[in-house]
Amino acid sequence: MFPGFDGLMTLSRREGVDIRPTLLRVLTDLYVQANTHSIDEERQFVELASRLIDQVDDATRAAVRARLAIYPRTPVAIMQQLRLHAPAPEQRVPLAASIAQPVAPAVEPKPLTETQLRMSTTMTMQPTDAAEISDMFFAGTASERAQILYSLSDKPLKPAARIPAARAARALHILEMAAFAEDRDNFARELGDALLLPSQVADRVVSDPGGEPLACMAKALAMPSDMYQRVLMFLNPELGSSVHHVYRLSRLYDILSERSALIMVAAWRGANMAATRTKYRPALYDDERQRARSAPAQARPAVQPGVDITRVRNGRK
Repeated sequence: MFPGFDGLMTLSRREGVDIRPTLLRVLTDLYVQANTHSIDEERQFVELASRLIDQVDDATRAAVRARLAIYPRTPVAIMQQLRLHAPAPEQRVPLAASIAQPVAPAVEPKPLTETQLRMSTTMTMQPTDAAEISDMFFAGTASERAQILYSLSDKPLKPAARIPAARAARALHILEMAAFAEDRDNFARELGDALLLPSQVADRVVSDPGGEPLACMAKALAMPSDMYQRVLMFLNPELGSSVHHVYRLSRLYDILSERSALIMVAAWRGANMAATRTKYRPALYDDERQRARSAPAQARPAVQPGVDITRVRNGRK
């Protein structure tokens, strides 16, 4: 039935040579090559294979089991010996026993952080709310800042107006030259002028070690991604030499939406307005009266008996 099989049988009878694993593999390969088998061929295969299956190692048994599991005409006796299930009428090949899936432990949801709770509520863009968003952004970690920027894209907050293209193009050229020269002062000055931000806010953005505020301002100016990467590497050489830092901010910049960046620009403008209002509180009409010290009332001198008040007033005694 199996051409060349007699030579392997002869080799298996020699002492010192364990040919049984190879014999079973070859026997199985020859059997599955034919689509149909006669009764004698099937009986001969069962007699040979059933003896060899119990005499080979686990690896060989597993390989043979895998070959016969996908063969549609595997003998029933061999299937039982290898613990294979008979195919159902709708199944094309016999299937092995299903592996029980481990039950995943129940994972309790993590509580929301303070930043996520605040950003989940609807906030207006009043100066006080703008100051709160700005403070919350600067005080957050890298992951919290990213969460704030992602959540701002669908918030009903009014973003800042888009910078005109001509003004943005001129600012981008100056910013790139300042970054190449490592001139952070001129970089911050031009950034503040282009986005109408005070100098202290621009300085804080440029000197921020995280880099997320700078990404927002660059996105608000529609800076190209490759130019932004060059700015990251040259503006601050200490941070630009970190591959992880540049890669993280580059990914954030590519995902960051223009609307989120313009909302942050509006928040920084509003925060500066709130600080200005707090510093210069308008005076009310009665502030001086409220701040004035109350002087004790002075008593008039008593008039002595026998003195004519009219004559005293006229300068005569």
